[in-house]
Amino acid sequence: MTLFDWLVLLSTLGGIVAYGAWKNRQNASITDYLKGGNNARWWTVGLSVMATQASAITFLSTPGQAFHDGMGFVQFYFGLPFAVIIICLFFIPRYHQLQVFTAYEFLEDRFDRRTRSFTALLFLIQRGLAAGITIYAPAIILSVVLGWPLKALIIIIGLIVICYTVVGGTAAVNVTQKQQMLVIFSGMLIAFGYIVDGLPAQIDIFKAFEIAGQTGKLNVLDFSFDPNSRYTFWSGITGGLFLALSYFGTDQSQVQRYLSGKSLRESQMGLIMNGFLKVPMQFFILLVGVMVFVFYQFKPAPLHFNPKGVATVLTSEQKNAYQALEKAHQQTQEERKALLVAPLDEMALNRLQDLDTRERQQRNQAKRLIKNADPEQETNDKDYVFITFILNHLPHGLIGLLLAVILSAAMSSTASELNALAATTTVDLYRRSQPNKTEKHYVTAAKGFTLLWGILAICFASIGNLFENLIQLVNIIGSLFYGTILGIFLLAFFFKNTQGKVVFWSAVLSEITVLGIYTQDWVGYLWLNAIGALLTVILAVLGTPFRRKSQ
Repeated sequence: MTLFDWLVLLSTLGGIVAYGAWKNRQNASITDYLKGGNNARWWTVGLSVMATQASAITFLSTPGQAFHDGMGFVQFYFGLPFAVIIICLFFIPRYHQLQVFTAYEFLEDRFDRRTRSFTALLFLIQRGLAAGITIYAPAIILSVVLGWPLKALIIIIGLIVICYTVVGGTAAVNVTQKQQMLVIFSGMLIAFGYIVDGLPAQIDIFKAFEIAGQTGKLNVLDFSFDPNSRYTFWSGITGGLFLALSYFGTDQSQVQRYLSGKSLRESQMGLIMNGFLKVPMQFFILLVGVMVFVFYQFKPAPLHFNPKGVATVLTSEQKNAYQALEKAHQQTQEERKALLVAPLDEMALNRLQDLDTRERQQRNQAKRLIKNADPEQETNDKDYVFITFILNHLPHGLIGLLLAVILSAAMSSTASELNALAATTTVDLYRRSQPNKTEKHYVTAAKGFTLLWGILAICFASIGNLFENLIQLVNIIGSLFYGTILGIFLLAFFFKNTQGKVVFWSAVLSEITVLGIYTQDWVGYLWLNAIGALLTVILAVLGTPFRRKSQ
């Protein structure tokens, strides 16, 4: 990175943080601090909801996912628009009617204190872990690629977020997220333009799409019924629907965004905006990854994108084998490049497919060599594809802007999570044990809990470990808990005869079952959302008659 990159990076991030903290430095009441004074307009709500979900993991992992596996991951979001409509019709009106600070307050009104506390606890566990991951994700990748100290990066990112979130509360989160989304959209659009511009003169964007299609990268829909397939049309419509219902309807990090809306209509319009822009946004981010793949058909691509893994194997007994594999991979790339610049007839297409298969085998062999060199070394490199492209092929200044995109996304999602964790801890746990305190006391308590959860998130991030793919890890953690939480809320909204004790024990049994299914790896993780929700509902409905007889 040059001085110009540093200036772009620091001025972008510093300006956002300073503006958010200054503009919202006064919070006279707990309503101001946790709900932003209910002054947010629908576009602020919509952008804040999008920024909360679009973490740094989205912009680091998603392009790499598309580079390796194509566009199929977009199916994960197919249930989102339907979930948003359901939430706008049933969830948001009830939340506004009760004037709640958190989604879980409603559960005590509907069921009992124990059910509310259990649901809030499930949220705190999964969102607390996720907050650590949203800090850890950009830190681990930037530390490896740029050579920056990992622990220092984690602490710096965490402290920056803690600073303006503690000072400004929900209003600061909302305001900064508007600026962050502007940086994110601008950066990704500019990056896409530079990728297309970097292709050979005879390869226009339509030819690039043709190349991507011939290699299977543009295959969006998978209608197979294999429950072990992670991303299919059916898992997106069903498991994705339940996950989106849980996330947007019951996760306080999202609920708090639209509870800050100026009115019921503003909240609904903001969430609808997100629901119908999210799929195109994810499609575009995946398309960026596909275009990076096309770009590397004409430029030398690393055999393995994780520089730490490459350094490990080159200092081991596997060095000669890896270097020989690199030469073979280079030959594969040269052969493919020669085919792509000429007209593609049937023979050329068949040869292209053979070369694609060969390259996959070479990349898998590289992973095996790295693992042989050090069994503890992570061999996944999906999360390093986009950042490697940024650093090696984009002009200075834009490198700083794209790094600002990644860090802005990390900050926006982490700020929302800390804000929601503090709200849930303050309202659902602390205020009930310490009633009749002043507004100032609760604001101070909320700030203290924001600081506490921020420190815990930094601690979680400091002991993190790279997973198969970070964006999958976040969704897996959510899927382990969201189904049960959603089941409780479905019972609250649509099953008027169910009572608190039955719901509580149904939820406990459901959560134990979901965790057991996951440990046995019986189904793809997206299905856990549907299983958890339906099992909670079924157990409660079946248990209700027995509860009545025992009374």
